[in-house]
Amino acid sequence: MGIEQDKIDLTCALRAAAELGLHEGVCNHFSYAIDDKTFLINPQGLHWLEMVPSDIVTVDAAGNRVAGNRSVEPTAFFIHSRIHRAKPSARCIMHAHMPYATALALLEDGRLEWCSQNAVRFHGRVGYDTSYNGLALDDAEGDRICAALAGADILFMANHGVMVCGDGIANAFDDLYYLERAAMVQVLAQSTGKTLHIIPDDVAARTARQHAQERQQSALHLDAFRRRLDKAEPGWSRT
Repeated sequence: MGIEQDKIDLTCALRAAAELGLHEGVCNHFSYAIDDKTFLINPQGLHWLEMVPSDIVTVDAAGNRVAGNRSVEPTAFFIHSRIHRAKPSARCIMHAHMPYATALALLEDGRLEWCSQNAVRFHGRVGYDTSYNGLALDDAEGDRICAALAGADILFMANHGVMVCGDGIANAFDDLYYLERAAMVQVLAQSTGKTLHIIPDDVAARTARQHAQERQQSALHLDAFRRRLDKAEPGWSRT
């Protein structure tokens, strides 16, 4: 798979996320590491639904634009560059202010509870950044957020949003989608005022391992959105 295909896949994930309401205005950012020195990221100021592969920007670890005609939003660089450098397994990073997952991040001691099949796919993978320090506009804040991801690839960011890290674009997008679904049904269940029925840790851990063995579903999920785009906007990936 070459860099042009990576740009197509990242653009597809951005468009799919917007279609599902996981974006916020022209903010939030998805990135994908090409190698240990450069990564792809969506540009500043474009709505995700208007994104085409040629809009994707390539930047290096120092923040220099290597390829692309648009600028990169500063907080996107400071967050994503530090994680890509410190966490090689985070090949793809998706940061979003999704409504239901963000709602959990706004609660005192808010946690993703092991109360649904969608939730337990993340068992043993979730971290929590319990401090909010404003916008991430320097390396220090990027490093602080990165440290909160130690031992985790899903991060709930207090008063802010979520970060999803994955070994590829399809896997990260699938996790982003199911994280929001898990948060949604948890918030709906909690709104009844009744007690959540928690899945035992051993069952949750076993189910998480089962999910990890079904990753072909993640590729199929992104493929489905690509087919829909091909029908709705023929030629979008060559623009």
